[in-house]
Amino acid sequence: MPAHEPAAPSASPVAAILNFIKSEPLYWLLAAVPVAIMLEITHAGALWIFLVSCVAVIPLAGLMGRATENLAETMGAGVGGLLNATFGNAAELIIALMALLKGGPAMFDLVKASLTGSILGNVLLVLGLSILAGGLYHQKQVFNRTAASMGATLLALAATGLLLPSLFYYLSGAATKPEQASQVNLLSDEIAVVLLLTYALSLVFSLKTHSHLFAGPEEQLPTTGEDHQPEWSRRTSLLVLLSATAGVALVSEFLVGSVEGAAKNLGMTNVFVGVIVVAIIGNAAEHSTAVLVALKDKMDLACNIAIGSSIQIALFVAPVLVFASLAL
Repeated sequence: MPAHEPAAPSASPVAAILNFIKSEPLYWLLAAVPVAIMLEITHAGALWIFLVSCVAVIPLAGLMGRATENLAETMGAGVGGLLNATFGNAAELIIALMALLKGGPAMFDLVKASLTGSILGNVLLVLGLSILAGGLYHQKQVFNRTAASMGATLLALAATGLLLPSLFYYLSGAATKPEQASQVNLLSDEIAVVLLLTYALSLVFSLKTHSHLFAGPEEQLPTTGEDHQPEWSRRTSLLVLLSATAGVALVSEFLVGSVEGAAKNLGMTNVFVGVIVVAIIGNAAEHSTAVLVALKDKMDLACNIAIGSSIQIALFVAPVLVFASLAL
């Protein structure tokens, strides 16, 4: 039957990938990857390595997101939702892990700033731009009230969890009492466990037990089998995901190694670079997607992208980095 015929792009993974890159101008920026490698090998200036690495991360992160979406389509709603939940902000996680591995405690401020910038950027900048862009072209737009309510609740919980260690640090005088520092670290570890459990339970709620409450209008309407054909086959998607992940890891190493020199050349602090630059480049492709779908009158999807990304960073990426820092 036509609905079950394999998609044409699945015949040749390499051809499918090349055709996709040719059709999407954003992915022409992949040319920056070999340039970044060449600059690193030739020990070019830190500023040039940093700038080119930032450009290279953008299309690689976009490819990771696109490959994850295609895998989600081929593996069903449950596994697909879990894949999106796990790899949705993989680029930010990889960059932060590289910063911790290469810089250790000296990079803590940069990592914390990048997490803060990612959360604020998604909730304020991306969501705000999506609403503004959609409102300019559509008189009335709708979104899922249940998903929005749950997102607001999880963000409030995440904000509380992320603030508590800092409040305890200052109120207990840990800055002048070294014996209190271990208590702050213990509190951070405990809150990280709570946030991870909360994230896991929210996935069960939204993907399993109450998934019908989160189904958007597009999912509820009957569609033909052709509409659900994935862009790439499972093999192609896995190849792209693994290659892009390796590329992000490699370029992130260049980026982290040059960030201090670049910040000094630009007259910026590591905190500013983390909040503004690193926070934006890791998810630039997803940010543009949110605005574009809002222009197409899909505000529900735009809200899910912006709010969902913030929730994932606060409840998943941040706790994982807390546990990763224990090894340093």
